[in-house]
Amino acid sequence: MRRARTRRIPTIPGTPARPQERSPVRTAETPTSLPSQVSGAVLASPPGTGLDLFLLAVAVSGISLSAPLIAATAAPALAIAFWRNAMAVGALTVPALVRHRAELRSMGRRNVLLAVAAGALLAVHFGLWLPSLHMTSVASSTALVTTTPIWTTLLLRLRGHRPPALVWAGTAVAFAGVVLLTGVDLSLSPRALAGDALALGGGMAAAGYVLLGAEVRRTVSTTAYTYVCYTTTAVLLLGACLVTGADLGGGYSAETWLKLVLLTVTAQLLGHSLINRVVRGLGPSVTSTAILLETPGAALIAALWLGQTPPPAVYGALAVILVGLALVVRANTRAGR
Repeated sequence: MRRARTRRIPTIPGTPARPQERSPVRTAETPTSLPSQVSGAVLASPPGTGLDLFLLAVAVSGISLSAPLIAATAAPALAIAFWRNAMAVGALTVPALVRHRAELRSMGRRNVLLAVAAGALLAVHFGLWLPSLHMTSVASSTALVTTTPIWTTLLLRLRGHRPPALVWAGTAVAFAGVVLLTGVDLSLSPRALAGDALALGGGMAAAGYVLLGAEVRRTVSTTAYTYVCYTTTAVLLLGACLVTGADLGGGYSAETWLKLVLLTVTAQLLGHSLINRVVRGLGPSVTSTAILLETPGAALIAALWLGQTPPPAVYGALAVILVGLALVVRANTRAGR
């Protein structure tokens, strides 16, 4: 008998070959908006619904509560960071082990290592940013830590990507705002300037976390990825608390525990989870621009709740930073389209 010959489907040079046997794993959720906006890999998505807009408003409100809640919580910064992640892991354990057990087992060595590395960078992010909230104003700290899109763009440039000219213009504008803001804080106290430096470092660490997470989430669902990532972050922060002798709850009041639970629900679970949920319908441009509202939202909450009223020059610097970040987001979204 003659053996049946298989026909090979020719491919066009420079284009990926069509898979013959297995279809790629479909992720349960899309990545957050930052990875797609800065890399230019923007996927076409259907128009958002009114429900998406409502959920986005809830998400932005949740993350805007993060900084004021941390500043108002009577606990060491490292301990707050640990409990925020540990409680999130506790909430994710049942869905991760029941619905995503097979996926967790089949993640592969590379994806596991990248998720662990992302968790380590997230621990650095929290370890730097949270202490800054007790050293400088909530407005300054939040503005500097949300410069993540700029650092992500610079990291991508080092990897060979060429951002549009508008990205560099936005980066220059944002840096001008950072210089203005740090100059104002230096006139207030060296402690405030040190807090600014910590917040800026936290934004840089978040850029690495975003890039690694975007790579893992190409083939891994958000639940499986965040479970590995948050677990790594919680373990590392627990070690940091034990080394530094931070109080992990021996003398906490009921009010402090309530604020920790509220922080986990609003910022760690509700805020970021809903952002992952709506980015598919609204797209990265709308979602990323809305996330920038965290800075004025946190500043307003801190002014009304904590009585923090920075000098007027701080608000001018915040406006400059937001304009620069908006230019970066807009330029990268255009390039992706």
